[in-house]
Amino acid sequence: MEVTPLLVIKKNGTREEFNREKILRGIIRSAEKRPVGMDAMTQIVDEVENKIRALGVNEISSQVIGEYVMNRLVDVDEIAYIRFASVYRQFKDTGVFFNELKDILDKDKLKQGKSKPKKD
Repeated sequence: MEVTPLLVIKKNGTREEFNREKILRGIIRSAEKRPVGMDAMTQIVDEVENKIRALGVNEISSQVIGEYVMNRLVDVDEIAYIRFASVYRQFKDTGVFFNELKDILDKDKLKQGKSKPKKD
């Protein structure tokens, strides 16, 4: 079965062919010295590519791809997520960076609240 070519629309408006290796390299860089195995990183790339291809589009923006990666990476390793997001979103100042950290902490509190056993 032949895979339909997929073009990525970059931030500057240029188009290039979808390259899963670029996504993997970005994840590897963000997960450097973190307890994230290659299998987990490859799985993220697989899931992102499958999600994009399921859309049935011929073009997709790099911003959408980045959001898909971050949505998966935050569940795998929050530090790797922050690293990836800081490059991808190009935080302009510490306030924006702080807000991103706060969002993660808020999500953690929600997760912990749901996983705590109920007291009788």
